[in-house]
Amino acid sequence: MKSSYLSYRLRFLWLAVFAVAMGFLEAIVVVYLRELYYPEGFGFPLKLMSPDLVTIEWIREVATLVMLAGVGIITGRNNLQRLWYALFAFGVWDIIYYVALKLLIGWPASLLTWDLLFLIPVSWLGPVLAPVLNSVTMIMMALLLVAREENGFYVKVRLTDWILIFSGALIILYTYLIDFLRLIFESGVLEQGKSQQAAEQLVTLITSYTPGNYRWLIFIAGEMLIVAATVSIYIRSTRHHKNQNFS
Repeated sequence: MKSSYLSYRLRFLWLAVFAVAMGFLEAIVVVYLRELYYPEGFGFPLKLMSPDLVTIEWIREVATLVMLAGVGIITGRNNLQRLWYALFAFGVWDIIYYVALKLLIGWPASLLTWDLLFLIPVSWLGPVLAPVLNSVTMIMMALLLVAREENGFYVKVRLTDWILIFSGALIILYTYLIDFLRLIFESGVLEQGKSQQAAEQLVTLITSYTPGNYRWLIFIAGEMLIVAATVSIYIRSTRHHKNQNFS
């Protein structure tokens, strides 16, 4: 009896449809936020949100990640596939988010425009091109490795592969967090705790800070580690062909 389970190509297709819809939904929420905080157009220096709204934004971001992880878990046949599908959904969602913003409000002006990427645990800053490249990498990783397994190959991720992937991700994360973390250190908040003077200094630094040069060489190094791991996994899978075909 023929299985009614969708082929991996259709799974990718419907996952992409979900991620596109979610990307537009996310963009529309951000349009509303920018109308409230940046009616003249988003840019740096940043305008501070109230602590209550920051908490709400954290909840929204966590909910978004849970949704993307959830569809990956539902879609995959095993734990590795669930991870690849979740990364695919994240990548499509993130790219479509910027496409939707461009269609709806004409932003960003270019791929080198700086953006506030994320708020957990602190603000992530970087040019739009950086997360887009991350998303393309995640999409290609998912497409290559899922297709490899579904076409009858044994795909195994070794410890060295995980080390490369996580090291690359941490290096990239550093490029997003370092600017805001530097402001925190300069303000003296960590040394002075809840000091009113330190808190006011941090607010002054944040509301007057405009990002300059992005650390592209470090970012590229992180990307290369992830790509190297993906290529290694893909090539190595050719040596362990399965008798059972999953396609």
